[in-house]
Amino acid sequence: MTTGHIQEQLFKSIKDKIGENQSAVEEIAKLLEISTDSAYRRIRGEKSVTLDELEVLCTHYRVSLDRLMNIQPKGVLFQGEYLDRNNFQFEEYVTSMMHNLAYMNSFKEKCFYYLCKDLPIFHQYHIREIAAFKWFFYLKTYFQFPGFEKKKFRFADHPDELFILERKVLDLYNKIPSVEMWNLENMNMFFRQIDFYRDAQLFESDKDIYILYQAMEKLWDHLEQQAALGYKFNYGDPDRKPIGEIKMYFNEVLLGNNDMLVEMDGVRMSYVTHTTINFMLTKDVAFNDNMYHHIQNQMKRSTLISEVSEKERARFFRIIRDKILNRKNALKV
Repeated sequence: MTTGHIQEQLFKSIKDKIGENQSAVEEIAKLLEISTDSAYRRIRGEKSVTLDELEVLCTHYRVSLDRLMNIQPKGVLFQGEYLDRNNFQFEEYVTSMMHNLAYMNSFKEKCFYYLCKDLPIFHQYHIREIAAFKWFFYLKTYFQFPGFEKKKFRFADHPDELFILERKVLDLYNKIPSVEMWNLENMNMFFRQIDFYRDAQLFESDKDIYILYQAMEKLWDHLEQQAALGYKFNYGDPDRKPIGEIKMYFNEVLLGNNDMLVEMDGVRMSYVTHTTINFMLTKDVAFNDNMYHHIQNQMKRSTLISEVSEKERARFFRIIRDKILNRKNALKV
């Protein structure tokens, strides 16, 4: 691999990270403390970058030199942040998702693969009551925010401006053709969280639990309609206007782990979840190829329930719907 090719790939990676809305030339010139003409010459390959400049660019834009040089190390380079209650802001977290999805939507050909362990985060934003409960659970129970120590769950506490952001996230996800791998365990975590809050008397009354189960029923009906049609549409839309394609697979044996893979114009990127809400992303070619083949194998061992396999689709949604109905009917409201 020639030095010129490495330099070409370096600036291609930088341009991908900067995006179309910013001037790569001006930003690089400012970073390297050179003129825009000198920056142009480096980007066009007319002048070689120095080792010092290479270090500055790779460090600032988090570009792997190993990947540029096609060196195959034993490790895999990931990017990510560790979120805790000292640095976590839910609005920033949702905004970050929005920006990532907007970036994915900027590509002509794209596909989003989701290995579901529980209810995918995007689907939480179809219905406000569900989004409100998940928001409260993260802040009170997972991050243990001081202001939530003595608070009980109330639907009305969920901020209007936050739900607007969450809906924007859902709108962007709906535009991306998606493949979702589901199983019978997907809703169990949600059920356990509700049970935990009920046992801890963190609901103001069983009526709120009943409302939450009703919201889950509505969401489940919506997801089944999407699966039957094979495309996503806005919740509550009477015309069911198609937005983006969705393929849902049902597997009774294999359990996902909420990992995600995105294909964008032939380039793959993986998001690996850890410690509940944190995730890491990588563009490592070998890792992403392995993830892609793993997903393809999962699909072969699963049943496609979107558009086809009406009997299996009905059985899958009925099993979960019956669980919701039994829990709702057990409440004394």
